[in-house]
Amino acid sequence: MSELKRSLNLFDTIMIVSGSMIGSGIFIVSADMMRTLGSPFWVLMCWLISGVITLFAALSYGELAGMMPKAGGQFIYIQRAYGQLTAFVYGWTVFTVIQTGVIAAVAVAFARFVGVFIPFFDEKNSLLEIGNFSISTTQVLGVASIFFLSYLNTLGINNGKIIQRVFTSAKLFALLGLIFIGFFVGYKTGYWKSNIQLPFSGSGLTSTVANSNFSITSLLCALGVALIGALFSSDAWNNVTFIAGEVKEPQKNIPLGLLIGVLIVTVLYILANIAYFMLLPALGSPEGQTVFEKGIAYAQNDRVGTASMSAIFGELSAYIMAALIIISTFGCNNGLILSGSRLFQSMAKEGLFFKSAAFINKNHVPSKALWFQAIWASVLCLSGSYGSLLDYCTFASLVFYIVTISALFYLRKKEPETPRPYKALGYPVLPALYILLASAICVDLLIFKTLNTGLGVLIMFLGIPIFYIFKMHKNGKQFSE
Repeated sequence: MSELKRSLNLFDTIMIVSGSMIGSGIFIVSADMMRTLGSPFWVLMCWLISGVITLFAALSYGELAGMMPKAGGQFIYIQRAYGQLTAFVYGWTVFTVIQTGVIAAVAVAFARFVGVFIPFFDEKNSLLEIGNFSISTTQVLGVASIFFLSYLNTLGINNGKIIQRVFTSAKLFALLGLIFIGFFVGYKTGYWKSNIQLPFSGSGLTSTVANSNFSITSLLCALGVALIGALFSSDAWNNVTFIAGEVKEPQKNIPLGLLIGVLIVTVLYILANIAYFMLLPALGSPEGQTVFEKGIAYAQNDRVGTASMSAIFGELSAYIMAALIIISTFGCNNGLILSGSRLFQSMAKEGLFFKSAAFINKNHVPSKALWFQAIWASVLCLSGSYGSLLDYCTFASLVFYIVTISALFYLRKKEPETPRPYKALGYPVLPALYILLASAICVDLLIFKTLNTGLGVLIMFLGIPIFYIFKMHKNGKQFSE
């Protein structure tokens, strides 16, 4: 069996971090955030808070990555600190919901926007209908894109690396270009001045704490709910830790890649939202006929990016944004597919996943782990459940970020003599602050998104009996040998 080869440099780690983070969320979620908060200022604060929280976490992960530069990343960190059970529950949740659910959702987003150019790919165009279950051409194209990218990645790390470099560079420059154009046109409109003066309303909160008057309680509740969109759009930055076994000088390049990649994306996200608020009124009406009457809050299908660009390019905006999102989602899924398979391969080596997933092919990649991931992501794609999965995979991600960063404190105490090529900036204040903020958001979600977060918790706990099944199988095999 072949071994993984170290062929990724600092530039590649930055491309994987930023490319995995930027999908379609930045072009969509601001509409829901605007409805929840009612204030552009607080929407921007949400994006800033999300970026700061993510940066705190990335800085903490840098130390763990330097200590344990092995394939599997976060799984390895959790296992070293808390043992196999906790690590397996994490890996189980990543496989069932977090990684594959996001891959499925991004693949369908890719297919939807291909439909702008090729109308055959439409969610209303069903290829199969059995009762309430149906499979659309969009879902089929989404599955095809997952299998295509998985196949390309089985041919070697260089294929995944080239795709990531090309598509991530393209979407970073395209997003930056749209921001500059938006600023150039937007400063003349006068929307920015009127938008930024809008007060917090909390109108999107379906709770008795929501009211038209400002209060710290209602603001914090609304921010917690609105942060879901921003955090989801900023997620997957940790994927670079999964491929540590293929990174040159991982002790240096992974911490630096995390820091630079997260900073780039955070700045671009804030600038993109400022451009939105410069180009369109923040509030509007769901009955509005034009993009200006609908505003950002009620943009058609929540497509804020398309609505904003229509203020500049008119009817061409749909095609411009569709092309950008196609590039963005294709590159995003390549990063997710490339990195996720390394986590499952690492689990298989520990006897905590299908044994064959540990196989490394002649091209030095975990080809069977790639196909296991592709098959399950495709099942989610065809089931139509990916939209629901995303609502609670963010909660699950936050829980395991908290667990992993708490491992930083535990390992400092347990292994004080272990070499740490990079030490977490701001320790212990910044890691502790992350844990407090992320815990507060989790509590907020449990209160206001009880069903979805409850399902997320259920999926995590289902991992416990599955863990013992794998252990029994492994021990039984060892006994028979």
